[in-house]
Amino acid sequence: MATQIFMNLSVKDLEKSKAFFSTLGFGFNQQFTNEKGACLIIGENIYAMLLVEEFFKSFIKKDIADSSKFAEVINCFSVDSKEKVNELADKALAAGALQYSEPQDYGWMYSRAFQDLDGHLWEVMYADLSAMPTMEA
Repeated sequence: MATQIFMNLSVKDLEKSKAFFSTLGFGFNQQFTNEKGACLIIGENIYAMLLVEEFFKSFIKKDIADSSKFAEVINCFSVDSKEKVNELADKALAAGALQYSEPQDYGWMYSRAFQDLDGHLWEVMYADLSAMPTMEA
């Protein structure tokens, strides 16, 4: 069985969110996209459903977290190189994201973090597992 992951994120302005993630080079599965939500393709079998707040509320009994003040999750995805990390993070910042933290460089692993238009936290990371230090018991 192939597992698929669907993260659900509330957004204030669906068209602005779609334009933001399109600027980063992501596509959308049109089969699951309409005026209430858009299916952001992050990777093979990994998706983020960007749902307008009213539609998002129809799935929950709690209030939607104010992601400009509270972190509900950190979404992290990997890319193939340190250069790609910088490219995507720079595109995100140019498209209106806010830098969330300073770049983290551990030699074998590198990441940058940003806050999207709705305040959701994203990390882009590259790891060279062949250079990963060994863990001692």
